[in-house]
Amino acid sequence: MNIQEIYKLAIEIGIKNDFRSKDQIEKMLKRQKEKYAKLSKDEKELFDAEKMTNPYLDSRIHFAGGTKVVKRVMAGIDINTSELMMARYLSNHNPKTPIDLVIGHHPEGKALADLSDVMHLQADIYSQYGVPINVAESLMKIRIGEVSRGVSASNHFKEVDAARLLNLNFMNVHTPADNLVAKFIEKKIMDDKPEYVGDILKTLLKIPEYREGELRGAGPRLFTGSPENRCGKIAIVEITGGTSGSPKMYEKLSQAGVGTILSMHQSEEFRKQAEEAHINVIIAGHISSDSIGMNIFLDELEKKGIEIVPCSGLIRISRVKKEKSVKK
Repeated sequence: MNIQEIYKLAIEIGIKNDFRSKDQIEKMLKRQKEKYAKLSKDEKELFDAEKMTNPYLDSRIHFAGGTKVVKRVMAGIDINTSELMMARYLSNHNPKTPIDLVIGHHPEGKALADLSDVMHLQADIYSQYGVPINVAESLMKIRIGEVSRGVSASNHFKEVDAARLLNLNFMNVHTPADNLVAKFIEKKIMDDKPEYVGDILKTLLKIPEYREGELRGAGPRLFTGSPENRCGKIAIVEITGGTSGSPKMYEKLSQAGVGTILSMHQSEEFRKQAEEAHINVIIAGHISSDSIGMNIFLDELEKKGIEIVPCSGLIRISRVKKEKSVKK
């Protein structure tokens, strides 16, 4: 596979595992194409063409300076200049098996600047759990503005410039990987049919990445509620869609009949709001959750014969060998 093919696979697998339908996503992309068609020549030069084909603007190729075929990938959760230097070091000391591509999870460059763009996905997820779409969109609009302003001062292209100077191919896969872990967790939990909140914690600890997270001191945690509480309706939120949604959404979820929320991470302000809304909150774990999503994606590359070199907190668990043994 080459870099473009890997990037295309990431977008395709993200769409396949999106909580929205493929038709919804295609309509969204179509609206961007129609918007582009109406722009002046000067406006078209400034328009981000990615918007017409990529529904996940927080996932992009940052630098592609060569290497037609990718054989070895370094992958991690946060890719900073230090990780890029490690990739160059490994390549220089192993010239026969260099790092052909570095893949990060969290956004850098233009992907970081556009992080808030993918947050519209959350409104659709909340509506699926019973929050009226007009309410979900209204609350998310406020939060999206906060995130957009919050990342605006970042030095977005620091790592991208480092990759270019080091001549290292560099990309990141954010929301597509988060879609993967959200769907993965949803299936695991629903298959176990938990009655009590503690049952969900037991299910999570059956998953290798969360077991390792527990050993590292960052395993699944109950932020509000009690293990003896009954679950009620379970909502898989705050796992995909860029970053945390609106703290005011918990009241609306409670009114919609949601009893338990499963999130990737949560601030103290959000926790207090959830507690006031009488919602049980289970925090699965940030880096371990990110690792699951990345692992499922990286397994697809491994199936193509690409070697994966984990770094930067990635808890690399390959399910490829297990799948092969099951088939035998």
